Order: sequence, then structure tokens, then C-alpha cells
Amino acid sequence: MPYYVYAVKPFAQLEKLAEFDAFKDASAHAKALRQAPQVDTATRIKVMFADTPLAAEDLLLQVRPPGPSGDE
Repeated sequence: MPYYVYAVKPFAQLEKLAEFDAFKDASAHAKALRQAPQVDTATRIKVMFADTPLAAEDLLLQVRPPGPSGDE
């Protein structure tokens, strides 16, 4: 399964930026994009592991419950 790099913009707008076979390459690309000065502060760069771009977008749009908050 490939790794997809996405720009996640406000109002759940997704833009596929790249696709890689190895996590190391996808992670390095995402880190470089995050450091780029032209990236809007409201845009998040995310790496997603999925079968297809559609599956990656579905995973990116899912609302996840918050993690434990301290003394749990």
C-alpha cells in the first residue's frame, strides 16, 4: 500500500500532493513541505497509509475521539 501526502485545508478541503511507496520518503517530503514558507498556517500537511487515494481521504475526514486526558 502506498503512502499519500495531503494538504488538509479549512472546511475539510483535501489536496493530494504526492504518493510514495516508502514511509521514509513520504515523511521527508511532508516535513519539507511543512517548512516551506508558502504553506498557509491553516493548512496541515498529513501522511496517510491507504490502499487508494479515496480510502486515504476517507481516513483523513474521520472524526477521532480525543485521547486520555491525564489521570485516566
